[in-house]
Amino acid sequence: MNKFWLCFFPIFMAVNAIGVLPMFMNFTEGLDRQKIRKIIVQSVITATVVALVFLAVGKIILNLLGITVADFMIAGGALLFIISLDDLLAVEKKWSQIDPESLGAVPLGVPLIVGPAVLTTILILIGEYGPVATVAALIVNIFIAGMTFWMSAPIIRFLGKSGAKTVSKLGDLLLAAIAVMMVRKGLTILLSGTPSILQ
Repeated sequence: MNKFWLCFFPIFMAVNAIGVLPMFMNFTEGLDRQKIRKIIVQSVITATVVALVFLAVGKIILNLLGITVADFMIAGGALLFIISLDDLLAVEKKWSQIDPESLGAVPLGVPLIVGPAVLTTILILIGEYGPVATVAALIVNIFIAGMTFWMSAPIIRFLGKSGAKTVSKLGDLLLAAIAVMMVRKGLTILLSGTPSILQ
């Protein structure tokens, strides 16, 4: 159970469902409730499938290339830091010409729920804590994102747009801290002389 929570929180910060919520509201504005529910289901299924396929294929590719846990922790942590810094400094993310029929898959499922930050995080976590805890934490977090979208109206009313943005920025800050921790752990493994291949 401890491994689950060690996986859960980094993935939770990477998914950043509250940060995505204002965009979800903008994308679905004017659509009827049934259509919105269909979009939510589509986004959750897409995000789950893409993440699980990436976990399986990504791990195999990295092992074939001889990339170690330490290598990926350092590179992945650096990437996460850049992503979180970009989100922290960005005023607004804009998307144009979105097809309502594929809205749940792109951009909601990928890359807003499962994007580079999530993919990098889960691949690092599976090497450190194993597939069971990582996959369980991943699925729970994607479900939470779906439920956040489902309850979008009352959540936005409670937080307000400025509150949602504040929570999003806080999540980005914590993700940046997690990224630094990953780089630090990767360097520690590398300097110890016992880097291992991703399991």
